Amino acid sequence: MSDPQGQDAPGQETPGTDVPAADTPGSAHTAPPDGPALPASAASPAPAATPASPAYADRSYRSVMGAVAGSLLIVLTLWLSIDAMVIGHGRAPWYGLATLVLVLPLVGAYTVWPCVRANQDRLLVRNPLRTVSAPWSEVESIEAALSVELRAGGRKFQLWAVPVSLRQRKRANRRAMIAAGDASQQSSGRGRGRTGGDDRFPVGGPGLRSRGGSGATGYGASETPRAWADQVVDELRELADAAEGRESAVGTVSVAWTWWLIAPIVVGAVALVVLFATS
Repeated sequence: MSDPQGQDAPGQETPGTDVPAADTPGSAHTAPPDGPALPASAASPAPAATPASPAYADRSYRSVMGAVAGSLLIVLTLWLSIDAMVIGHGRAPWYGLATLVLVLPLVGAYTVWPCVRANQDRLLVRNPLRTVSAPWSEVESIEAALSVELRAGGRKFQLWAVPVSLRQRKRANRRAMIAAGDASQQSSGRGRGRTGGDDRFPVGGPGLRSRGGSGATGYGASETPRAWADQVVDELRELADAAEGRESAVGTVSVAWTWWLIAPIVVGAVALVVLFATS
């Protein structure tokens, strides 16, 4: 009930009027947005796509000296054979033609054609008369002894494009021993106290033994010297280890004969035999 002045008593509310609710202390009152609500796809940005693994070009290995020597032999064969066919008499032009057909693909097959290509999935070996394609899942071992040998799919293949030089290996081993000796001598503290020299330049003077220590710029500064064939074998083994478990590196070993090189070699050899037999 109301008092004589018509005012409501404390704690009473006037009927038909709404009293705004008071905000709870310590809580923030957020007003609803004025515009329409944005869809979920527009409100939150789409997650960034995961970048695909980078694709690398095939690693190629071949004997540079073999390719150069083969190119010189091919040029010499062309010169002599064409000269015999142009100015020769009797059967000389036929001998020149048969020699050209035989020697040109034969020399190219054993010098310029051999190559080894490797990528993340497989190893391709181009030998003089065969081409071997082996996925890394089938590669059993790669060894470098007197020659570089590949064991894949239960078979053994030689890598003609990666010849083993015993002289180069011996030179690399000698350099590695010198570098190891220099590093051990510099780290042993031989310097001012025992030899009376300067610690910066050990016995032998500056430049003679500065290749193997820290901060040196010679062959012993970065890594142990290795022969080229051994370096190639190490890189191929690293690729094989990195491809372990990859689905794209699974398959079978395939061997294909290079008939386009074998056919002219056989034709040239038969032609020479016939010419010599009928002369």
